[in-house]
Amino acid sequence: MSEFRKPQQQRSQKTYDAMLDAAGELLGEVGIERISSNLVCERAGVTPPAFYRYFDDKYGLLMALTARLMEVQNAEFERWLESTEGVDVDTLARMTAELALATARISDTQPGAVWIQRACRAVPRLSEIRLASHDFVAQKITDLYVQRLPHVPRERIFRRVRFGVEIGYGADEMTRETDLGRDAIFEDMVHVFVAMAHYADYARSE
Repeated sequence: MSEFRKPQQQRSQKTYDAMLDAAGELLGEVGIERISSNLVCERAGVTPPAFYRYFDDKYGLLMALTARLMEVQNAEFERWLESTEGVDVDTLARMTAELALATARISDTQPGAVWIQRACRAVPRLSEIRLASHDFVAQKITDLYVQRLPHVPRERIFRRVRFGVEIGYGADEMTRETDLGRDAIFEDMVHVFVAMAHYADYARSE
């Protein structure tokens, strides 16, 4: 598998970030298939040896981009987890939809984030990272619901939460590919998440 190596010295971080930023821009311009180390070097103003100091190939670069995006998303997720203490099930469901919206807004601020997410679906080498991340988030959110719905089997809650994670990413794609409106789409998601939470609660005979 392709690999990437983070810089060990602060002075090297600027070069590393410049290549990631350049790659993010190029993903939107030329796509996954046509992006290359030469294009990234030219855009970032660095030499090929500098590129290969940190990345095995363009897939290593994509992995580094994915890791950087996830670091920002994970920081937001940790803040969100802390904010859920003491809330009831309905509030937690609404907050879960708000988390999906916050994650989408992070994508607005990160170079090439939308294309990174698409690459995580299109590139087999990256799909495992995407699935592991979605499972991790779903398990953490499931923990919160289990505390509030102790009579409901964990596997049922996890299944609905995991489905909700996919809904969140799908909703983000809808906001970028349609003119239906981000606020309206995510408001609809609130009702979906609340309904799923109540179904998990009341469908005890399942």
